[in-house]
Amino acid sequence: MREAVLDSYPRWEPGGGVPRRPFRLDPEVRSAPSHYVIDVEVDGVRYTYGFVLDDERILEEWLYSYPEKRRRVIFERAGGDFKFGSTISPHRGRVEVLEELTRPNALFLSIASQANMAESLPMYRWFRSTLAFRYPSSFEFDDEAIDFLTGSPRRRQLVVELLRLADLGIEDFRAERRITARGVRKKLVFVHKGSTVPFELEDESAGTRAWIGMLRDALAALETGGVLMVDEVETSLHPWLTARIPTLFQDSGANPSDAQLICTTHDTTLLGPTLDDPVLHRDQVWFTNKDDRGATSVYPLSDFRPRKGENTARRYPGGSYDAVPKLFPEDLTDAVRVSRSDVEA
Repeated sequence: MREAVLDSYPRWEPGGGVPRRPFRLDPEVRSAPSHYVIDVEVDGVRYTYGFVLDDERILEEWLYSYPEKRRRVIFERAGGDFKFGSTISPHRGRVEVLEELTRPNALFLSIASQANMAESLPMYRWFRSTLAFRYPSSFEFDDEAIDFLTGSPRRRQLVVELLRLADLGIEDFRAERRITARGVRKKLVFVHKGSTVPFELEDESAGTRAWIGMLRDALAALETGGVLMVDEVETSLHPWLTARIPTLFQDSGANPSDAQLICTTHDTTLLGPTLDDPVLHRDQVWFTNKDDRGATSVYPLSDFRPRKGENTARRYPGGSYDAVPKLFPEDLTDAVRVSRSDVEA
């Protein structure tokens, strides 16, 4: 959805269709249009934005705002037909030009924001600047990321303190310029306790790199009130550190701008208390369950009405909430034994 908003007008090839990713396991669903809807709050105002598309074109698109808790139409689109709200009427001439420029395979939000249409900019900027993604392999630091960590003395000192609290042995860090095959690049250099030997980022363990990368993304979201989406938040991290990440977002003092964290995880310790404090509330936990056809359903822990104090971390592996692999340790060992017996025979 973010890719479509940012790239459909400037990058999708004219007449080239829509590079969507439909559900592939059901022919009827695969050929059906795909629907995307998001409901967000930007600067205290709620917005609802959505679109429907198939492999060839945008079928529908709409953007509403709720400045006084009542729906205000910014625009609605059905194929090539557009309807605009009253707030846009003074700019009718410009809107007609934008309509003409909007290709069948491009989102109107994408082109309107390129033209700085004020009414659409909050939603576009949310996709561009507020929504951020982090993946397990994203340990690389470009100059922009290094500038973020070191550019502000207050932020740099905070990162130093968070590195010390993580008990990684790091006492300090700095940025240095190095000549590489691609020119002059900035590098992070770390100072460890009891040593004068400098370590670059690639010298550190995967766990240390993961924690530094997480701090970079989490602090950026906390400062701006952003939405950080993390795939497999526990990757290369000790469970104690993994548990500290949600608490940063739940603490009003650390998160005065109401930033959000949305993450996937296989770490069941997040379901229970860590250091005597609960990590997640029951309405913050959602399970994913794959059926025999490969389709995945999503449902919250609160559907099971767990009792106060219930040990969800212990009950989950036993299948109390479903969403666990249907296998047993003996199945794996038996399969290996049979395979080895066949080879020996």
